[in-house]
Amino acid sequence: MIALLGFGKTTKALAKKFGNVVIFENIPEPYHDEEGFLHQPFHSFDPDAFTIVVPSPGIPPSHPAIQKAKNKIVSEYDLFASQMPYSIWVSGTNGKTTTTQMITHLLSEKKAVAGGNIGTPLAELDQHARIWVLETSSFTLHYTKIAKPNLYVLLPITPDHISWHESFEAYEKAKLKPLSKLKEGEVALVPKQYEHVSSNGYLIGYEGIDDLCDRFNIDPYKINFHGAFLLDALLALAVKKIVFHMIDYEAINHFSLDPHKQEVFRDTKGRVWIDDSKATNIDATLAAVSQHKDKKIHLILGGDNKGVDLEPLIKKLPNVEIYAIGKAEPHITELAKKYRIPAHSAKTLEKAVNMIKKSMKEGEIALLSPACASLDQFKNYKERGETFKQLVLS
Repeated sequence: MIALLGFGKTTKALAKKFGNVVIFENIPEPYHDEEGFLHQPFHSFDPDAFTIVVPSPGIPPSHPAIQKAKNKIVSEYDLFASQMPYSIWVSGTNGKTTTTQMITHLLSEKKAVAGGNIGTPLAELDQHARIWVLETSSFTLHYTKIAKPNLYVLLPITPDHISWHESFEAYEKAKLKPLSKLKEGEVALVPKQYEHVSSNGYLIGYEGIDDLCDRFNIDPYKINFHGAFLLDALLALAVKKIVFHMIDYEAINHFSLDPHKQEVFRDTKGRVWIDDSKATNIDATLAAVSQHKDKKIHLILGGDNKGVDLEPLIKKLPNVEIYAIGKAEPHITELAKKYRIPAHSAKTLEKAVNMIKKSMKEGEIALLSPACASLDQFKNYKERGETFKQLVLS
């Protein structure tokens, strides 16, 4: 029998796939759900009653149930290790989703499907697909013991999820874990600083856009993406070159970015607002700000900073006025004062938008790029982004 810790999208899909499970979550009393699955409180969890324990990726290693389960813990990926087709895993701090989507788009004619952290659990992926392209979180990597990719794409690693991993070193270690599992002939694209990590695979280090263009003979002027999205596109093109020996400019230029990623729109007065709600860490926000550094930016920052110190962000901000919201609001306003950046304690997204509406002048930019997670005030970054747009246009 399988114990599932937590009841999120991953564990729901596993319950339907395997059937013989008990779900443990933060509830006071046991109950059976509409599909007949038994839900038990965490405090009643006995690992000796189960052969396998699978945690929802968001449950940290410090959780009492994880501590009790010890060696019985396996990840969602481990459950499908023996059935996994050729797999490309994408990880790193920023750009995982876009890179995963771009790779899948480029390989769609080869019957590739996307899953993992991108939204589709492995239990719901097509088992007959030729290629799985998996956006892979540090949470999943931490718990994975058996499964491995055939090709690993690692974007740059910067501080994130420190409260979950308890240190940057542990976060970084999780991201590098697949390199030790690669077999001879398998490939990883990694930031230059990691190209000498011990591995049986072939590690290709890159330092940035120029490195990737030179290594894979790619002409960046034939690509319609810029900034951070250009790096994502180059990595996706490199993957297709590695696997199928071709560079497909036409296909990459037909790729459309998701909403809430530097999505530009205008209010009823014609002023420019940008929804970058997907920017949940420092580097993502810096990338967004750098696109508009020649103009004054009304920047909405804040949410749950996940234990990350935001000082490396604040001290690098150009001509901005900050509107701090959410759990990180006191931290942000304190840092803004230290670096003499004008800042407002808005606390909520609604108040921040209303304050900007009153003060923003023609030619200036209003940017929601929070550098923080959304879960302190919203269900997810998508709800935060949709709320932002509704507030601006109302």
